[in-house]
Amino acid sequence: MRYCPRCKTYTPHKVSIYKAGKRSPLKEGERRHARRLKGYGGSRKPVQKRFAKTTKKVALKLECTKCGMILMTKGIRLRKAEVAR
Repeated sequence: MRYCPRCKTYTPHKVSIYKAGKRSPLKEGERRHARRLKGYGGSRKPVQKRFAKTTKKVALKLECTKCGMILMTKGIRLRKAEVAR
């Protein structure tokens, strides 16, 4: 049970792990990145050799079963994220 701002009541929510969508090559940031990589000179940012973090941040996607509104949670660090069925 979680509070749904659209229903204004506590309702059961369907929980899933947020996954980023496919990046569009036509967006301004992607075009800028491609333009800077073009020609000689290679990568614009240094390649990271050692990683400080051992875990990734996972955001949860909560969907209200009553109205279908999707809420996102703040990313929390988890070693392994698993949604029980």
